[in-house]
Amino acid sequence: MTLHSTFSRTAGRALAAGVLSLGLLGPALAAGIEVTDAWIRWLPANLPAGGYAKVTNDTDKEVRLVGASSPDYGMVMLHRTVSKDGMSQMLHVDAIPIAPHKSMAFTPGDYHIMLMQPRAGIEPGQTVPITLKFSNGQSVTAQFEVRKPTASGPADMKGMGDMKGMQH
Repeated sequence: MTLHSTFSRTAGRALAAGVLSLGLLGPALAAGIEVTDAWIRWLPANLPAGGYAKVTNDTDKEVRLVGASSPDYGMVMLHRTVSKDGMSQMLHVDAIPIAPHKSMAFTPGDYHIMLMQPRAGIEPGQTVPITLKFSNGQSVTAQFEVRKPTASGPADMKGMGDMKGMQH
């Protein structure tokens, strides 16, 4: 085996690994639905975590997000934080409509994915697959970056903290 063929094979493997890793952290797509900026605010001691992302409906029809699941969490639910009489509470949400050609931002203090009963070994710096399920039978699996408890989101989400609900 020559040095050139060994180098080519090693370079090819490195290139393939790089392409795969970019795909893991890039947008997740399925027939006009895109999930981007996906992250989890990890909490210690097996406390429930919050999942956040931007879901874009680039179709001509409304889509309804009706559930989520992950092999890394025993229970996954759609929630919304609401304030009433000066108190914040999290409410379970059965469905979240996303209008045609609009986006829905899951952000701290508003809509989020509640992640409970974590499997062993989840910690900041990892990625976790979460599958979002829609009423039309479609599903989109995105890789969510696990971040520290102090995280407010990925660097490219600056300004999204004010983005509540539907966006153009």
